[in-house]
Amino acid sequence: MALTDVAIRNAKPGTKAIKLADGGGMFLLITPAGGKLWRLKYRVDGREKLLAIGAYPEIGLGEARRRREEARELIALGKDPSREKQREKVRARIQAADTFKAICDEYCEKRRRDGTKGWAPATATRSEYLLSLVCGSIGKLPIGEIEPADVLTAIRRIEGKGKLESARRSLQLAGAVFRYAVATARLASDPTRDLRGALTAPTVTHYGAITDAKKAGELLRAIDDYEGSGITKLALQIAPHVFVRPGELRHAEWSEIDLDGALWIIPAGKMKSRKTHHVPLSRQAVALFREVYEATGPNGYVFPSTRTRVRPMSENTINAGLRRLGYSTDEMTAHGFRAMASTLLNESGKWNPDAIERALAHGDTDKVRAAYHRGAHWKERLDMAQWWSDYLDTLRKGADVVPLRTNGAA
Repeated sequence: MALTDVAIRNAKPGTKAIKLADGGGMFLLITPAGGKLWRLKYRVDGREKLLAIGAYPEIGLGEARRRREEARELIALGKDPSREKQREKVRARIQAADTFKAICDEYCEKRRRDGTKGWAPATATRSEYLLSLVCGSIGKLPIGEIEPADVLTAIRRIEGKGKLESARRSLQLAGAVFRYAVATARLASDPTRDLRGALTAPTVTHYGAITDAKKAGELLRAIDDYEGSGITKLALQIAPHVFVRPGELRHAEWSEIDLDGALWIIPAGKMKSRKTHHVPLSRQAVALFREVYEATGPNGYVFPSTRTRVRPMSENTINAGLRRLGYSTDEMTAHGFRAMASTLLNESGKWNPDAIERALAHGDTDKVRAAYHRGAHWKERLDMAQWWSDYLDTLRKGADVVPLRTNGAA
């Protein structure tokens, strides 16, 4: 006869264990100490086994029967309920350890060492900072328990401080972490996939840049009159000649620069494209680097921090120098030297646009085409580097007219 709640409550312990059957192999085991334990007897591969379902009254009669039926369904599928229970416990322990913060750290480490697709140092630093803002809200939660509302709440806190672009980028990075968890079999789906459009779109802004020839000459003369740190002044003077990214300039090391050969080879690990970049140096650029060499060479960073030579100058140093010269962020930035070179080189009409793109280290997704361009345009880039520095000297002296356009390379 099936058990009832009344019968279970009234059952008393004896000197020996008592079994009260409920059918389907399930029974209530009453221990001499008074414990009431649900057990299920079953067979798998001809062997009798026992499954612990739980204790009464925590597990009531109705819940015990539901679990019995679940176990019987597993048995019908040829699975062992006891083994599945152990697997579930292991999964639960893993999920408890797989917090968003733990997987976030794992993902960031992977992206740092992801070969040619890995993060550049500056990208890694920025990305890890943005993810830390999200971790402040959901970092301790098991990743499998995080819902879209949890992520949105975390991102809204960033957005609420007026940091619209940081909020947008943080959501993108969080989504990447969730997708990594999916790819490594620790999550079923990305909870951020339905959050697109939930944030206020930031206004797109471009790096302040001077692209007018006359104003470029004024800037060059202002830099020559800079009265701050000597190293900062030299960095400001070199930047327009080489027009690399600000992070690439400040992370430059003497081991990468061959002044006698007039060549700077930037390792792949420091490049946004994760590909080695060769920068031909004009006579003017070499002369400026030699001045820096007297102060910071022959080892370590070309532009070290003012506090310690084991770190490069701050990412704000060149921009701060431009602010000191009176240029606002809307007028000119460290990154703006690249736009200046790109615009004026293209406007000159003297150089193949592909050669200019290679000089700017703008990658080509076609590997065969990229390899061809590296070889085909090197001689032109050498000529262009010297022409560009000569042209900057012309602008510095007060000329305000871009040379007439001509067809073909110089």
